[in-house]
Amino acid sequence: MRIGLITIGQSPRDDLVPDLRPLLPGVEIIERGALDGLSPEELAGLARDPRGSLLVTRLRDGQGVVVGKTDLLPKVRACVEQLAEEGVDLIGLLCTGSFPPFSVGAPVLYPERLLMHFVAAVSQGSRVGILTPEAGQMADQHRRWARAGLADLEVAPVNPYTPDSARQIREAAERLAAWKADLVVMDCLGYTEVMRQVVRKKLRRPVILARTVLARAIAELLSL
Repeated sequence: MRIGLITIGQSPRDDLVPDLRPLLPGVEIIERGALDGLSPEELAGLARDPRGSLLVTRLRDGQGVVVGKTDLLPKVRACVEQLAEEGVDLIGLLCTGSFPPFSVGAPVLYPERLLMHFVAAVSQGSRVGILTPEAGQMADQHRRWARAGLADLEVAPVNPYTPDSARQIREAAERLAAWKADLVVMDCLGYTEVMRQVVRKKLRRPVILARTVLARAIAELLSL
């Protein structure tokens, strides 16, 4: 079995895909990046003047970058179409942002939909903390999670791609513990299992990690 994974940044995602492999035994993973092949000047232009909703992603050298969804959509679509033409069994997006349906010859998994429906199903009546990569996304996060049915929520910014991400995750965990969150959602594929354990140790409450939600959904579809 072969699957395609698309990052909105640059591939390979050696900070992310190795965490998925143990959950997907025997599966060949083909990676593509929406920003693959762009020159430093083109990347700087996208980061300098992002159009549309803000999305945070990672470049091949490990650097984090903020880009606009309007600029990314055609590039993501091209990656989806390319992987479908290569005959993969399934395609997964490595981003929890909102994307329109892509109609191609393979199923496409959208982490936003997987994550939001799962959280809505398990969080009724709960105080839910949301971790998001960029402070500029906080208002949008309140709106989108409210649409998913969450009435009592707190959003905290933690950028997983910065050198001080460990400090940020500790501070966010303390903030959500003081707020008495019943459940925490790590709403970015850049958050790692190590980061989840920091939050869980502080709150002693369930912590939902976007990357493993995606991997387990893929495994279920492939009957692994």
